[in-house]
Amino acid sequence: MNSPSVRIGILGLALLAGLSAPTTATASASAAGTSAGTSAGTSAGTSVGTSVAPTVEEQRLDKAAPQEILRRSGFDAVAPKFARALGGARSYAEARGLVVRQGAALWQRAVDRAQGRGPAGGDLSRDDDRPLYWARLGMTRELRVWEPSFGVSETQRAALLDELERNSRGQTSIRYPCAGGALKRVLVTGFDPFTLDRDIRISNPSGATALALDGTVIETAEGRVRVETAVFPVRWQDFAEGTVERTLKPFLPKVDLFATVSQGRVGRFDVERTNGAWRGGFPDNENIGRTETVPVGDPASQPQWTSTTLPYKAIVAANTGRFPVYDNTSVTEIPAGGTDPVVRASGPTDGSTARAGGGGNYLSNEIAYRATLLRDRLGLGATLPGGHVHTPVLQFGTGNTDPATGAVTDPEFVRNRLDIIAQVRSILTVAVDASGQDAEADVS
Repeated sequence: MNSPSVRIGILGLALLAGLSAPTTATASASAAGTSAGTSAGTSAGTSVGTSVAPTVEEQRLDKAAPQEILRRSGFDAVAPKFARALGGARSYAEARGLVVRQGAALWQRAVDRAQGRGPAGGDLSRDDDRPLYWARLGMTRELRVWEPSFGVSETQRAALLDELERNSRGQTSIRYPCAGGALKRVLVTGFDPFTLDRDIRISNPSGATALALDGTVIETAEGRVRVETAVFPVRWQDFAEGTVERTLKPFLPKVDLFATVSQGRVGRFDVERTNGAWRGGFPDNENIGRTETVPVGDPASQPQWTSTTLPYKAIVAANTGRFPVYDNTSVTEIPAGGTDPVVRASGPTDGSTARAGGGGNYLSNEIAYRATLLRDRLGLGATLPGGHVHTPVLQFGTGNTDPATGAVTDPEFVRNRLDIIAQVRSILTVAVDASGQDAEADVS
């Protein structure tokens, strides 16, 4: 999501929407996109007891690759089991409890699988984030077409869909044990796969990283660190409805560091120095685009730019893995008094209007902007390290790059994903250590 000249790699840098307009993508549609009618099939009002047509995302489920991914991971039984349970619900309250439990169970099952607990459920690599994505869509589709005998209103169905989305994304299960201050706390976010109409086999290494790290403890020079994670949808409307703020606000005052993570450029990591208040319009997973100022609460006090407080110098200087890590300072702005966008390699100038942050103008930039703006509005900008990290594009092996003829996985694809996950863990370790040393220096 950087300058318009950046070329997107084989899987597409949808999350980097300013890097290259036609090739960036990482986003979110309303959990109630589910509810607010943000895609074909969800806009029509629903009467009591009437189902809602599947969304654009859900309609991709029946293609061969998603079905193979579900079958080869053992997640193919998730949606049918959920549908049977829904069919036995005798009241809205009973259905809500079922949705919450099974949504949370799906997230935990995906985390357990990624971390090597329980049966693998098939021959697909355990670190794969795609079974969670496709199984969730199977569940939301079943919930959308469900017609209980007791009837549900449009508002009730939207609330159930929202519960399913949040619980199956780890957004409601963030827990830090009380450790008397001895255990540092880190919060990490990832994204769903995206640009699925370009290559439906796509995996998102940020989502895989979230599954691999959720609830884990990292040993650092500054002590033990507990990592909690959540995953966000690639849909504009969910972000407009505040899904990021709702999830992060209770925890930012309690953590020692946070990092929003998404897929970025080919062959490199980037620590994004600056985030911009602009949506560039690249279509999300519902094939909806938004070109506008990032919609936030209290727009009168909304800044055009926010900045990382991650220790980027230490991260870039460290040997964290096989991919190079860059301090990305580039933005695209309309200078004060100007009318045309200009790429600035060293960051924004005074009074300028944002057109792309370092991470572009897609949802990766937006989650970074929203999280750091929330940090600042909570009065934590001077004390809480936080910002955005872009991972390399997750690439298939040579000879398996054609979506029409390629396999859903291969050894190089798995190796690349595992290396990216390991390097994110190393980057977090460096960030915690450097932040602790900076804090000690400030006190001394």
